[in-house]
Parts: sequence; C-alpha cells; structure tokens
Amino acid sequence: MSQVPLNNPESASSEWAQPQRDRLAFIELRLRFLGEVQRQDLVDRFGVQTAAATRDFSIYKEMAPENMFYDSKGKSYRIGEQFKPCFDFPLERIMTLLSQGFGDGEPVLRRSWINNDSLSRLNRPNLDVLASVTRAIHQNRPLSIEYHSLSSGVGTRVIRPYALVDTGSRWHVRAFDRKRMEFRDFIISRICNPQILPFEVIPSEEQSHSDIQWTRIIELEIVPHPDRPHPEITVMDYGMREGCLRLRLRAATVGYTLRSWNVDCSPQHELNGEEYRLWLRDPLVLYGVSNATFAPGYRLPGSGRD
Repeated sequence: MSQVPLNNPESASSEWAQPQRDRLAFIELRLRFLGEVQRQDLVDRFGVQTAAATRDFSIYKEMAPENMFYDSKGKSYRIGEQFKPCFDFPLERIMTLLSQGFGDGEPVLRRSWINNDSLSRLNRPNLDVLASVTRAIHQNRPLSIEYHSLSSGVGTRVIRPYALVDTGSRWHVRAFDRKRMEFRDFIISRICNPQILPFEVIPSEEQSHSDIQWTRIIELEIVPHPDRPHPEITVMDYGMREGCLRLRLRAATVGYTLRSWNVDCSPQHELNGEEYRLWLRDPLVLYGVSNATFAPGYRLPGSGRD
C-alpha cells in the first residue's frame, strides 16, 4: 500500500526501507481512523518481533511527537489532540483499507477495520470527518455533528454510529439519531465539525442489534428483464443459475443496491430504458424496507403510483 510522507524531514524519510515505511504508515492509519494502536497490532500484521515494533513506535514518536501518547492503563498508544498526518493516502486507498483491511495480502486473510457494507463509491468525503466517524465507531462512542439535511437544513445532532455503508453513489454512516430517536443514514460528505463525546454505556436500543433494518435480511430473485432482447447474455453477464440471480442483502442497503444495478422493481416490468436489463421478480419482498423508495419503479402495494 503506497504512501507519501507529508511532514517528516526529507533526510529522515530517505533512510527508511519500504517495509519500515509501511509499518510507520500503519501506525499512523490506526491512530487516525481508529484512535489507538498497540505493538501487538504491528506484530500481528507484519510478523515482526516485539523489539522491532517498539523501535517503530519510537521512530514515529520522534517524527511526530504530538500525534500520539501512551495510555499505560489501556496499554496502547492513543491519538494526540494535536494530531497531524505525516502520510498522504488517496481516498480510494483509505476506503479500501477500512472495508478490506491493510495491505495487499490474500483477500481471505484480510479483515476490515470498520463494520461496513460496500458496493462501489462515487462521492468523496472529507478524510478528517471520516476519521472522526470511524474512531467513534471503533471506540463505541457517541458523536456530536453538524449535519446538512435537504429536508430540515443545518442542525446539530448527537448520533451513535456503528457501520459505514457505500451505496455506489455516496458513503454514509448507519447510526442511531438521538434527536429523532431512530436509526438513520447520515451522508458523510454532509457532516461538519464532528466531536467524539466521552465514553458511556450505550443503551440497548441504540445498538446495532436493535436496528431492524440492519438485522433484517431480504432475499431477492433478480432475473433478465422480460422486455429486453437476448436474455441469455444477461444470464452470462451476471453468472445467473437457472436464469436467476439470488441475493441476500440487509434491508438497510437493499434499495441502494437495486438502484446501483438499475434493477426494474415495478410489478409488471414497466421501465423501458435500455439500462434496465434486470427485473426484480417479486417486488413485494421490499415491503417494509425503509429505503425501498430508491429502488427503480418500486411502489407500495395498492398505492397506484411510484
């Protein structure tokens, strides 16, 4: 995973071999996006001895003394209040890191750093805002934010975030909203001035297991659009078995997925655009899904309108 030093002296950076640069960058990334890092994290990720990991922490501390401090009670290094990144990473790499883990090792062995549900991504959230959100998720702490809403304008809220979601057109965070007392999606690019609040015992009703839209699994059967020619090619493109693609998705993400894939969700496959090569065989499975309105052509049973 390539990285470019920002603030360190050129003379110091030229002395680092690439493996050590990777370890120093790893320390910084854990600090910035999780708020903490331990020597064992370095040992586990890179297979170095504890003594080598200790040297890496000493080098990073010398390079950026204000970026971290040692918490003897938690036996870990924590992010400093005056933290300033020394390494510059492309946003795309950061998002891959958060959703798939650090490095280019075997995909099966990589673990995501933050709970997430990812499709593809188009918008570009501010990295400092994203870092506050991911630290709040990792540390299980509430987050005070200034949020810009299309419906209600700018307002301050306290949320309890627990997962990132990539909808294909934007990144948002799934969180409990203490203002509306319900679970909602907050688009990260609309968040300003995030402040992580002190740790507190999170009530059961604010935890992810209480989010029905997150825990509910929707089973979809997607087939070639009946009104498009050459359905056999669509079967090949999507690896369908017996002419059907069967998916199991969280209710909290299913509407975004169907829109991203241009799946016609109208009852009688009524959408005519050539982009609609797929059709949701049974739109009734979307009943009760809060983001079903994003699904192309979907309408509530008996409503008579999209």
